[in-house]
Amino acid sequence: MEGSTSAANVEGRTELVDSLMTRRADSLKGGEKILEDEKVENSPDPSGSASPYHSDDEDPNEKIIVAFDEGDKDDPYNFSRGRKLYIVFAGMLLVINSTMGSALPAGATDATKKYFHIENEEFLVLPVSIYLIGYILGPMVFAPLSESYGRKIVMTCTFIMFTIFVMASALAPNFASLVVFRLLAGIGASTPVSVIGGIYADIYKDQRARGLAITAFMAGTTWGPLGGPIIAGFISVAEGWRWAYWIELIIAGVTWPIFIFIPETYGPVLLERKAKKMRKETSNPRFVAPSEVDKLDFWSIVTVVLTRPFRMFLFEAIVLFICLYLSLEYGIFYIFFQAYGPIFNGIYGFNPGEVGLAFLPIGVGAMIATGCYLCWDWYLRRAQNSPHPPAWSQKEEYVRLPLACFGGPLIVIGLLWLGWAARPEVPWIVPVLGALPFGIGFLIIFMSLINYIVDAYEVFAASALGAASASRSIFGVVLPFAARPMYSSLGVAWACTLLALLSALMCLVPFIFIKYGEKMRENSRFCKELKRKKAQDEARQQQRWERQRRASDRLAEAEKGAAEKAA
Repeated sequence: MEGSTSAANVEGRTELVDSLMTRRADSLKGGEKILEDEKVENSPDPSGSASPYHSDDEDPNEKIIVAFDEGDKDDPYNFSRGRKLYIVFAGMLLVINSTMGSALPAGATDATKKYFHIENEEFLVLPVSIYLIGYILGPMVFAPLSESYGRKIVMTCTFIMFTIFVMASALAPNFASLVVFRLLAGIGASTPVSVIGGIYADIYKDQRARGLAITAFMAGTTWGPLGGPIIAGFISVAEGWRWAYWIELIIAGVTWPIFIFIPETYGPVLLERKAKKMRKETSNPRFVAPSEVDKLDFWSIVTVVLTRPFRMFLFEAIVLFICLYLSLEYGIFYIFFQAYGPIFNGIYGFNPGEVGLAFLPIGVGAMIATGCYLCWDWYLRRAQNSPHPPAWSQKEEYVRLPLACFGGPLIVIGLLWLGWAARPEVPWIVPVLGALPFGIGFLIIFMSLINYIVDAYEVFAASALGAASASRSIFGVVLPFAARPMYSSLGVAWACTLLALLSALMCLVPFIFIKYGEKMRENSRFCKELKRKKAQDEARQQQRWERQRRASDRLAEAEKGAAEKAA
């Protein structure tokens, strides 16, 4: 009996906490954010201070739930355009630091092998794969914590950790310590890929603006891993493998002065600060933030907050299918870091630096993908704003998913192109260019599906992205170990064909979402909660405005009566 009661309490707390955290999931059409079942005191003062004139039926012991007023500069949605662009730029730098570090050792493989006298080829995969294990562990903890304690504190602590262990990697005395330091650096680097999407959702209410910010973010996640092997490939030949990590540390050092000025963007945390300030200024303990109504203890954080990415992965169909699709393509992307050496060094005699340059068409493809995204966005907006908008333009699934339908086949084409063109009688430029359609399709899929998941889950985006980051990192860890055996046993052509067939199967995912995505969202517990809260928020905002009007009328009557008595 006690166990069942405890389970019921945990489930109840889960619903309450998830409900409280949806304060930021306000209606895209606007409206004030007021949390459930609490009464917000009226205030005509745009600063958010509570009015001293209360309604007659107000309970003097009732908590006053602090909310952002319309136009409140403390509300991240109301940050200036320059401030938002600064946050977007700093987020891109952070994700470039993170993702560049993931692939950096791939360019220094030969130098690392010679320095540590490594005979087993599979050991050479460890510096890359162990870093991605950090991508598995970190997001499952840091993403939900950022939804409880704020983005800035979590990002700062993990970036400190990343910086320290990048330096430790450069100073590693032996291969075992290098692997350990790489794991710890990967844990510290895991936060940007899972939290920055949530930061962009914090500051951009408009779906289009948010999509453009996430597009820039995804471009960083592509160029980061591509830059790592190029830098390491040339610097390791000239100066040794340690300098690959020193360069990474220098880039982190340049990022720190920019990152440190990023403001906190998470609404519930900002409201806690606002409530604390109001309690201090008014000496009134009744002012509380929504997240302070039921402060979580340690056990609740463990069982409710930290399990949210797991619950979303297991019970949210949208999250599950997106995780599987992105995981496969991410794993293939990291297979290339192990396969390009045997392909271009073995067939064409490239040195490590030249092997790194062979990745550049993927980056060029990513730039083309960004252009494709902007063209689609323009076409969609024109259709939506036309005098008689077509029915498809009004459906949520058509905002993002058609791009993924286009990008999936491009990955299949790129894999087959690379596989069957890489042979001695074919000039090296032909298989190198095969990475171009792969790069276009890879980034288009990520831009489309990541934007779709952020639009669907909004305030829970960090947890959903944390689940996606962890799952795809598992593939990024495991699949590269199979790269060299697969390419040596099947040959380059058939190994790439196998990967192309798997990618072709996953191409069905966006088509399934277009057909059944609306029904999936209707059946989603998280999406239903967001929808319910939006309706409640609109109704309560109307009530709040009505109470403000009545309070203003009473104040005017009191002032009129006082003036008449004075006369």
